[in-house]
Amino acid sequence: MKIGRFSNLLIITLCSFLLSGQVLAAKIKVAGIYTQPLQQKWDARLHLALQAQADAGEIDYVYSEKVSNTDYVRVLREYSESGVHLVVGEAFGISAEARKVSDDYPEIAYLMGDPGSGYGGEHGGNFSVFDNYIHEPCYLMGVIAGGMTKSNKIGMVGGYPIGEVNRLFHAFMAGARSVNPDVEFKVSFLGSWYDPPKAKEAAFAQIEAGVDVLYAERAGVVDAARERNIIAFGNVNDMNKEENGTGVVVTSALWHMENAINHAISGVKTGTYVAEDYKEWTMMQKGGASLAPYYEFEDKIAADVKAKVAAISSDIMSGNFTVVVNDDEPKSTY
Repeated sequence: MKIGRFSNLLIITLCSFLLSGQVLAAKIKVAGIYTQPLQQKWDARLHLALQAQADAGEIDYVYSEKVSNTDYVRVLREYSESGVHLVVGEAFGISAEARKVSDDYPEIAYLMGDPGSGYGGEHGGNFSVFDNYIHEPCYLMGVIAGGMTKSNKIGMVGGYPIGEVNRLFHAFMAGARSVNPDVEFKVSFLGSWYDPPKAKEAAFAQIEAGVDVLYAERAGVVDAARERNIIAFGNVNDMNKEENGTGVVVTSALWHMENAINHAISGVKTGTYVAEDYKEWTMMQKGGASLAPYYEFEDKIAADVKAKVAAISSDIMSGNFTVVVNDDEPKSTY
């Protein structure tokens, strides 16, 4: 993707409209850089949101998947030199390096998955951060799970014990305890973002330990729940419909990146893009998170539990109820 000196100067001149208050009338070019295959649901949410904008004719979209952290900076820099106006990707584990690239291309907007510190400031106004804050629907799922477990033992299988996973588990646990203070938890982490066989085995081990409800933070857990005839709760995407979860997945905590992506694209096009934390754009009030339908479980969830979930959801949307964000590593309680 290397280009000539004259072309590079021309691109910088054109892209300088991006952050200078000028309006870009034409479609903008957006690059997505993903560390995982697009089958992995986290990156898939970003890809789908960007693809929707491409399908609507709002952007020209190019992307690379399965880019390792060791190769990420090279790919990030090459896209930055290729004439893109906005880069969407991940900076987990390479935060400092990604910011150095953004410093070298102040005319380009960056929206990067990142824990949430160091955007803007000494790095200028072109580096924004996001993460998945779907802890609110996770709390709602916990309320349902706490009301449905018969053994009072719930299992949770996640990728890594990092903030973006930990906060979801803690919210789920808090929701379950709010209706069932006797509930206990088994917590397992895989050390991988995408290893369905390993996730399935971890779920089997938890079932052997007595759990009758599973939180499927990773792919593979639903298959174990189906084989052992227990229920599960999904994560990020609608696992009832998208991961063979019919009759198994009660509901899922959904992550919607569309509004966040659209906010970034609009800022680039209107010359109003600024460095900011997109946290609120991934929460319920701004349409970044929601609870999936109950589908065939509609009549299997107690009416009072559904009413409680609806009331809490309404309070979250109105700002009258706050689900605590706890990024500490959760532990098994039995």
